[in-house]
This record gives sequence, structure tokens and C-alpha cells, in this order.
Amino acid sequence: MCGIAGYIGKFPPNFNNLKRTSKILNHRGPNGEGFYAHKFQDNHVALVHRRLSIIDLDDRSNQPFIYNGTVLVFNGEIYNYLEIRKNLEKIGHIFKTKGDTEVLIHALCEWGQNALDKLEGMWAFAWYNEKQGTLILSRDRFAEKPLYIWQKSEGVYFSSEIKGLAALTGKQPQINENHLLRNLVNGYKSIYKTTETFFKEIKELPSGNCLIVNSSNDISLNKYWDYSIKEKKYLSYSEAVENTKEAIINAVKLRMRSDVPVAFCMSGGVDSNSLISVAAKILKCNVHGFTIVNKDKRYEEQSLVDKAVRELGIKHTPIELDKKNFLDNLTSLIKIHDAPVFTISYYVQWQLMKEIAAQGYKVSISGTGADELFTGYYDHHNLYLYEIFNNKDLYYKSLDSWHKHQSNIVRNPHLKNPNLYIENKDFRDHIFLNNNLFSSWLKKKWSEPFKENNYVTGLLRNRMLNEMFVEAVPVILHEDDLNAMSFSIENRSPFLDRNLFDIANSIPTSHLIKNGKAKAVLRDSMRSIVPDVILDERRKVGFNAPIMDLLDTENPKIKEYFLDNSSIYNLVKKEKIEELLKNKDIPNSISKFLFNFLNMKIFMENQKI
Repeated sequence: MCGIAGYIGKFPPNFNNLKRTSKILNHRGPNGEGFYAHKFQDNHVALVHRRLSIIDLDDRSNQPFIYNGTVLVFNGEIYNYLEIRKNLEKIGHIFKTKGDTEVLIHALCEWGQNALDKLEGMWAFAWYNEKQGTLILSRDRFAEKPLYIWQKSEGVYFSSEIKGLAALTGKQPQINENHLLRNLVNGYKSIYKTTETFFKEIKELPSGNCLIVNSSNDISLNKYWDYSIKEKKYLSYSEAVENTKEAIINAVKLRMRSDVPVAFCMSGGVDSNSLISVAAKILKCNVHGFTIVNKDKRYEEQSLVDKAVRELGIKHTPIELDKKNFLDNLTSLIKIHDAPVFTISYYVQWQLMKEIAAQGYKVSISGTGADELFTGYYDHHNLYLYEIFNNKDLYYKSLDSWHKHQSNIVRNPHLKNPNLYIENKDFRDHIFLNNNLFSSWLKKKWSEPFKENNYVTGLLRNRMLNEMFVEAVPVILHEDDLNAMSFSIENRSPFLDRNLFDIANSIPTSHLIKNGKAKAVLRDSMRSIVPDVILDERRKVGFNAPIMDLLDTENPKIKEYFLDNSSIYNLVKKEKIEELLKNKDIPNSISKFLFNFLNMKIFMENQKI
């Protein structure tokens, strides 16, 4: 929805820096600009807001928004704002706008931080109390909206993007080489296993948390969402299906609330088609889907998309993967992200967002989170077999289904063993695949072993929760937000709904995979809504492309760029990169390393943000 930034500390804010920050965040909110400054005793506060108008397009909803001696700058959407508004009106609140910003500030004034438990939405906000001199920063449960913090001796700075922090402080943050090496060696699933970012001293506010700064500049962190996983052992399969169906329909309905048109990111998969089909068939919305067309057979799913489009009768725009100017485009994208691009999928997805913006949309809907809620990855099948091993009838039936339907489509060599976790429940080498090899290509010794959080005792469910909160979803949301907002688009993720999260995690593990099909409950909950051709497809594809499809490494200019004198070769052995560039056919994990190397090189050579 917007871009926010601000400061609380000992010295008055630099107004030129505030203006510069607003200008640099313009793409996050081209429809409005606002500033606020206040002094409480010896402390100073400054707030900056850029508005992307989505709900209540009138200027009356501009920010900073002031009410009852408090001030709010807010990035995101409170989807259930109409229901909260009704509850507040019953206890005497009067509203002057039709937007969610006013509802949020009234809720905060009425209930304080307890208001957050009532919200269904995505947000990063700063709420300042003029009477107490306190500032509360908050971030939503799943980290859909970004908020970066730079704590310095004079005070605390915050912004929706790191470039905003640089503008606000007037200082250039230092690159964190340790985090670059972590990404290069262990890959994107390691990025959020630490509080580090790609710049020293800069942190992200953790999801589901509030950071409170009082008038003395004392700082505390308060976790407001402490979810609990309550698997209902005796829940029948049909009950799980019906509960899921109802929750998905409600999640989509809430996220279709908008005063501007909404577009859908569309693939040939179950996730995006579930959302599109619910919107089109159940909610009777005008749906426009956008799809990247990739001619590589490993990632091509156009035939599935075409069948879904015909059956649903929706408007559709295919976008052919553009392979031109890859290096120039990647360099631009790295500058937009203030970081390496985490996977090549997000170079592809950036092209999708570009077309969505070109056709006048300000809101997009994507299927992020379904894999982590309902089992969407190939190793989930191996983990599932471990979980049901003691139920011999179900185990042998599921093992037979795995051999029939999964064995031929799994590429990872480790996962070709269906009993992988039965033989070794601690096996995780496929997650940081070949990291020992990549580490040997560095000039200095660097390694970091795999670790995971212990959320629950069940192996499969614990893996899924690590993917939800550490390994996969935070990475996707980070890239989604930056790609979308670079074109002034707000991206929404209906699967990241608190009620749907609770329902999905109540499903008995034995129901999660059925007849060799992952996402069994999701598929069956969408039966008669989503086209059968989508629901019956077992192959997992998604937005992707091998780097060699986008980069001609036999081109002398490309080779010259890879091997020119660069600061990255203080960290990486040049001869190893030379060897890689000679190979036309390289394994998928090596291709990912080469992409990460290229990102790291461009990032290091364009340090100034």
C-alpha cells in the first residue's frame, strides 16, 4: 500500500533528509506524501509517508493520520477493517473516512497492542503517542510488509526499504560480506536463519512483533502473536476438506476488498488457480490472470493455464519470458532490492509485475504460503512416509503411490529414496545441497552448518513450519514486495490468513498426502471449483528459468564480465568460475550457485544505495 520511514532520538530531524527519503520511496506511494515532526521533552520524532491509494482514494485518508493525540504511518491493508469498524462504532467511535487507516488508529487508541489480535491483514506501521513520547513499530504475523531498523547512538531509524534508511541518516551502510557468503554457499533458505542482513547494523523487525521506544529511548521487543499448533487427531478427512474450503473462500473474499482493480498472478498450479477460481466462480469477481510463458519443458505449463482459462472464462494475459538485456535488467533489479536477487524466479516474476502495472493494476494476488500449509515440496512425500511408517497399511499403500506417481518426477538425488527419513530422520543435506563444494571454492574458510527451529515434534509439520517462518515464505515475501512495489503495486497473499493457518495446522498429518498427491486436502477442498486438469496435475513447476537460458556464457563479452577484475575475487577463487563457464550443461544446484555469484558480484560493485 505505501512506504513509511521515520526516526526517534536525541537530535532534531534533518528536513532535507526527510524530503530525500520521501523522494526515494516515491515508487511505494506515488499518490500522496506526508511528513510529521514532534518534540517530547528532550526527544525528537519524525515520520515520513508515501501513499499508494487502494482503499478510500480520497485525500481524507492521507497520512500521517492524527487522532486522539496519536499519529500513525501505515503500510499495508487491514482486510477486516469493516468488521472492526462496526465493533468500534458500537462503543461510540465516530469515523470521518471510509478507509482502513482510520480504523487502525481508532483500534489502537481503544485497545492498545491488544488491537493487533483482532486484525486480519498485512502491515508495517509506526504509531506515536504525543502525550507519552512513545513510538511503537509493528509488523504483521507473516512479515508480508517490510520494516528495516537501524539503531544508532543518536536514536532509532526505520524504513520500508534500506535505501530509505540511507537517505534518512545521510549515511551509507556497510556491506555485510558474511551474509553474502552465507547466501552464496548455503543459498536462499539460509538468509532468514539469522538476524543479519546484507548491511552491517541494519536489521528487520521480526514478524509478529512490536518494537517499543519510550521517551528515554529505551527499546523493548514484544512478540504479540504466539501461535500454537493444535493438530486435531480425530478430525475426519471430509471435515478437514470442508473447513479448508470455507477458510479459503473467506480469505479470498477479504482480500478482494479494494477500490481499485485487482490482478492475479497465474500459473498452472493448484495454488494460484484455487484463488482465481474462488474469485471467479464463488465470489463472481471479474478476474484477470497474468502468466509468464516459458518454453523450457521443465518449467512450461501453458497448456494447463490455457485449459483453466477456457474453463473458468476469465481474462488472461500471457507474457513471454524476455531474455534480452539480462545483465542490465538484473543490475537494475539488484539496485531496486538493495540486495542480491534471491532466486532467478524473481527475475522472472519482476517481468510479470511489469506487465500487470502496464495494464493499470495497483493490486496483485499470489499463492504464497500454500506449499508450506498443505505440503507442496517433493521432500514432503519422504517426510510423510516417515510419519505414517507405523501405520503399515497406509504406509505400503502410500509407498506404492510414491513409486507410481513421484519417483519419475523427482530430480534431487537424495529424494529419490522414498525411505530417506525412515533410514535417517536427521537428514537435511538436500536443503543446503553441495554447500561443502561451494565452500571449497572460496578463498577464505567459511562454512555454517544447517540448523532448524523446533516448533513441534512431528518431523513433517516441523519442516513445514521452518519453511513458513524461516526458509521459504520470508524469502518469497521479501522478493514479492520489492518487485511489486517497484511498479507501485500492492501484492496480497490470501493463503497467509491467520484463520486458514490455524485450520491447516489442525489437520491430522495422515490426511496431508493421499494417493501420492501432495496438498490432498487443498485439492479436494477445491474440487468442483478449480478445473480438474489443475487439481490432478502432480508436477510442481512455478515461475522459473535456468540461468543458461538467460545468459549466453559463450559470448566473449559475458565471459569478460564474469572474469574481469572485481572485489568478489578477494572472496571467491576465479579459476573455479572459469571452469563453470566452460560447461554448457551444469546441474541445477550449480546453476543456482552461478546465479548467486553473479548477483553478489553486481551487488558488491554497486555498493552505494
